[in-house]
Amino acid sequence: MFVGEDIVETYDSWRMFYDGAANFKGVGIGAILVSKVGQHYQESAKLRFPYTNNMAEYEACILGLRLAINTNIQELMVIGDSDLLVHKVLGKWATKKTKILPYLHCVQDLIKRFTKIEFKHVSRIKNEFADAVATLSSIIQHSDKNFIDHIPIEIRKQPAYCAHVEEEFDGNP
Repeated sequence: MFVGEDIVETYDSWRMFYDGAANFKGVGIGAILVSKVGQHYQESAKLRFPYTNNMAEYEACILGLRLAINTNIQELMVIGDSDLLVHKVLGKWATKKTKILPYLHCVQDLIKRFTKIEFKHVSRIKNEFADAVATLSSIIQHSDKNFIDHIPIEIRKQPAYCAHVEEEFDGNP
């Protein structure tokens, strides 16, 4: 199964998952684009400036939206576990915090570049891949001049140490 396959089965376009992660080693953000056929493209970053958890969520969303724009994606379903961000972008909740207003305006400017865009809030468990990418970025101690190449993750459905052998029944247990 592809990331997010069970979330929006009928959405015939790209999906973007985003998340921010903060822990004692720092803050990381991550975004994953999933194509119509299930191809994944991920982007992540470590934040090195004063932040709040909500700022990290916006940073992650903006990172993903810019990746989608740079990939020339026109239709996008944006999926995240930040109820606050989704409701503020959709205009259902007001924003009074001055630190968040520039982020909200940036997201609103970026979404104008798409012909079709939707935002969907999901539970954390349905956003675990974006969370893992963000968490990895938060805990790795990047030097100032280096970056970490993308880490491919393969799914294995059988152990590497054995092969399937046909068993012949000899009547013994």
